[in-house]
Amino acid sequence: MSAIDFKRLTSHCKEYGFIFQSSEIYDGLAAVYDYGPNGVELKKNIESYWWKSMVQMHDNIVGIDAAIFMHPKVWKASGHVDAFNDPLVDNKDSKKRYRADQLIEGYCEKIEAKIKKDVDKAAKRFGDAFDEKQFRETNQRIIDRQAKIDAAMNSMNSFLKEEDMEGLKNLIEELEIACPESGSRNWTEVRQFNLMFSTQLGNIAGEEGKLYLRPETAQGIFTNFLNVQKTSRQKVPFGIAQIGKAFRNEIIARQFTFRMREFHQMEMQFFVRPGEDEKWYDYWKNTRLAWHKAIGSPAEKLRFHDHDNLAHYANAALDIEFEFPFGFRELEGIHSRTDFDLKSHQELSGRKIQYFDPEINENYVPYVVETSIGLDRMILAQMANALQDETVPDADGKESTRTVLKLHPSLSPNKCAILPLLKNHEGLVNMGKDVFNNFKKSFNTIYDEKDAIGRRYRRQDAIGTPFCLTIDHQSLEDQTVTLRNRDDLSQVRISVEEAKAKVKANIEFPL
Repeated sequence: MSAIDFKRLTSHCKEYGFIFQSSEIYDGLAAVYDYGPNGVELKKNIESYWWKSMVQMHDNIVGIDAAIFMHPKVWKASGHVDAFNDPLVDNKDSKKRYRADQLIEGYCEKIEAKIKKDVDKAAKRFGDAFDEKQFRETNQRIIDRQAKIDAAMNSMNSFLKEEDMEGLKNLIEELEIACPESGSRNWTEVRQFNLMFSTQLGNIAGEEGKLYLRPETAQGIFTNFLNVQKTSRQKVPFGIAQIGKAFRNEIIARQFTFRMREFHQMEMQFFVRPGEDEKWYDYWKNTRLAWHKAIGSPAEKLRFHDHDNLAHYANAALDIEFEFPFGFRELEGIHSRTDFDLKSHQELSGRKIQYFDPEINENYVPYVVETSIGLDRMILAQMANALQDETVPDADGKESTRTVLKLHPSLSPNKCAILPLLKNHEGLVNMGKDVFNNFKKSFNTIYDEKDAIGRRYRRQDAIGTPFCLTIDHQSLEDQTVTLRNRDDLSQVRISVEEAKAKVKANIEFPL
């Protein structure tokens, strides 16, 4: 079994109807993507898994669906108008624009790749006796390389925190970072660029009519805090969850759907009593990590990464990172946002946004612990983890390679494929369509009669269908069918209703 490289992954997503480039017939729109027939089903399944585990499984978390357009003062209060910026730098020779922090991170990743190469060589040389931790701590070449990484990242984080653009430019030059396109080190000054898209409200011109496409979904939750608390009669601690689109004017968009200009967020803001934020921050970071593991993400591909440079609203923050084909990157953020958001909206709106706590007989502005995951990144992570090349035996006993998408069955676009052995046999086709019409009422089912049965199996493997049900001549005699399991290739001869029950039992969400 072997993992698929990133280029193969992106081509597989298009070939099998998961993800398409937006407006492709016009040469596409950069960093904007459309979900195809299989992609939209995977997307809805991940949404359902998150919603069921976050809202339906908790008696103190409720959901909302806030509008994309909000009063422009919302973004003033949240800090996005003044502080939602990326540090950008241009290369004068290639005319390409880059994020300064990503250039520095790329420099560090190249050094880390060299460290990993040394570690892998040593592991191969010493075998089972190899102690990676000891090797990293005692090998002088690795120690020196790690020191370079630490020095670069510490300097970068310090400059970002102080908004020192000149310091970032000097660091890029000091590290002798070259443009990936031209190899030139001829850089402009680093400057800040606001990431919000703006538009106009109706026929009102100028700043008065200026609206923003929301850069996050959280503010719709904060502005509705009192409405939700009163109508749902929730008591602190409680949460408000939302799934919705957000928009960011990413200048440097790359790595397929990892960084998009239009994307979906799944966020939950958990409101707690002041002083209890640390306890709930620890609770939610561990709960969310367990959620990822339950759906099939391997523990070794997940890790916590504490933020070195905290946002203006946070007193603690970390990312749950996933090992994508291009390295560990943020998949979900856990942030302790203090009372910043509610207080800011209270001050700018002039409305009292507080909670009366009957247990302590006190009014206060609640603190907030946020969990925020990008749905598009979650889809990419699941595809990257599940897509594999695997050597399997053929019917004649020989070995061949199949490409298989081993998604958790609850996430698979289709749960079962109905495959009549022959497409020109009226009895087999009629029984196949009867079974299809029976199964589709209970779960997503696909009917396929084209090509040889082996080729159809491979096609279903490639789109992640966990079960294939084959109807042959014996099926017409005794109403039994062959049910094939995608992962272990086992086949059992059972009745139609037994097959239906077996599929249903294996496609439940791991709640």
